[in-house]
Amino acid sequence: MSSSDTAPVGRRERNKQEKLARITAAASDLFDRMGVDEVTTQQIADAADIGTGTLFLYARSKAELLLLVQNAHYEDAIATGLRASTSDLTTIDAVMALIEPVVVCNRRHVGNGRTYLKELIFGDPTEPFHQRGLELIQQVDLACADVLRRNGSSDDDARVLAQTVSAVLFVHLASPERTDAPTDAVLDAIRRNLDLVLPVRGA
Repeated sequence: MSSSDTAPVGRRERNKQEKLARITAAASDLFDRMGVDEVTTQQIADAADIGTGTLFLYARSKAELLLLVQNAHYEDAIATGLRASTSDLTTIDAVMALIEPVVVCNRRHVGNGRTYLKELIFGDPTEPFHQRGLELIQQVDLACADVLRRNGSSDDDARVLAQTVSAVLFVHLASPERTDAPTDAVLDAIRRNLDLVLPVRGA
């Protein structure tokens, strides 16, 4: 097969990736400024300079667009947390270092963050961006379990405790009582809860 045979496929793929990047950037900007409930798919399509028909080829609903945007933010937050949760920290400090960027990410727009969590739990798990969101949540669980094993927990205990951390995280991020709370106050409340359940080990 000659290079001319493969070039059109490469151009199509580049075009798809470029449009997806424009959609992600447009949706992210509008969601950040206005909140997901106030944004229409037509506004996103206009900002991305594409038709709504093209938009729905990439994401079939506004909920999927939110998942697309939030997943991208979560990927960056998780990478930051993984770098911060170093082995020279105590158990609680390492876990908090891991999840703090995730909390900050979720609360960059509180309404969007709560809707994102709702979509992950109650949305269609067959949608690709939904699947990716669940993979990211699982990535946090696995990283948390690694921190706990590193600080002396058995495999079984680390797995259960990591699930407990996820539950505490979800309750504080999804609770309507925390909607107007400063992010620092939410982090302090999460830490107080985890202090009661995590083993006291580490440096």
